[in-house]
Amino acid sequence: MKINLFHFKPYGFINLNMRYFILVILVTLFTGCSKFDNSAKNIAVVEKYVQSVTSQDTESIASLLDDDYLGVGPSYGDSIRKPAALKNWSDNITNLYDKIEYNKSRNAAFTLTEGDNQGEWVSNWAELKITYKGDKGEVTIWANTIYKIENEKIVQSITFYNEADALRQLGYVFINPKDL
Repeated sequence: MKINLFHFKPYGFINLNMRYFILVILVTLFTGCSKFDNSAKNIAVVEKYVQSVTSQDTESIASLLDDDYLGVGPSYGDSIRKPAALKNWSDNITNLYDKIEYNKSRNAAFTLTEGDNQGEWVSNWAELKITYKGDKGEVTIWANTIYKIENEKIVQSITFYNEADALRQLGYVFINPKDL
């Protein structure tokens, strides 16, 4: 026996109520789950960005940053907007960096549903090897950058790494002023 729920007629009022009930369930299922998991797409954006940095492609970097982009870090109080960030990348690629390599790079996507930083984020942990132009040397640092993604664009990044370690590897010596 085949039963079609939309043509079942033993009791007219139940049939009508059943139709509405099924319709409400279907609408709830399809609209209640409207939050799609964008983890794979967001990680792909970060991977494209990392590739743009390693290939020193400022046009690609520009295309991945939202017009309202805000970069924060690595030091407390550091922040930069898109125009200045692109100028820095261009200057550094032209005058400072010979090569940037992301080794042991790993990404993890997550969503914050509450608070000031709610949104979709991707965290990238990597061992960065930066080779400087000329005979200025190279450094290897652990870096963590957390990217906020909206509409397949990076709207914010927060970067952490040990600046003192990078400078030490370049030969800078730190002296405690009390020792002078």
